[in-house]
Amino acid sequence: MFFNYIKELLTKKIVKKSLSNVKLSSSDGLIKTVGIIFDETYFYEKEDLVKALVTEGILEINIKVLVFKNKIKKTETFDYPVFSYKNLSWNGKIEKPEVQQFVNEPFDLLINYYDTEKAALLLVSQLSKASFKVGFSMVDKRLNHFMIDTNAENYKIFVNELFKYLRILNKI
Repeated sequence: MFFNYIKELLTKKIVKKSLSNVKLSSSDGLIKTVGIIFDETYFYEKEDLVKALVTEGILEINIKVLVFKNKIKKTETFDYPVFSYKNLSWNGKIEKPEVQQFVNEPFDLLINYYDTEKAALLLVSQLSKASFKVGFSMVDKRLNHFMIDTNAENYKIFVNELFKYLRILNKI
């Protein structure tokens, strides 16, 4: 537990330092591919959020999900990529191939679906090659291009606000 705390502090320091050098790029393209990073500690309705995105016109095959869990039990099995603090090195690198593949995917939209700053989540979001990043206003403002002021439990409000503004921005 203590080592995870130290790892969290070191990684947050690395992420915050790299965020100070970030230059936000704008994307004029339409949204076709979507990546979602969940924190399963507080939000369990992943399938409902994905269904809400599908009802708004995003194809389900174009949605990829990555889930963060504080601890992964050895007996647990998942049908989506999962990572935890164990996959985070001391120098702020993710050591799991599924996470690396997710980070390197050039999504049109990345939804950072967590409202609590955790170093592993911040790192994956910051490293992502997505052209447009959306998240909650409670997370570091430099991480996302667009922020929605609600909490993670209200996924319907989040999706409604997201698509309202994506229509205004001519992204869908």
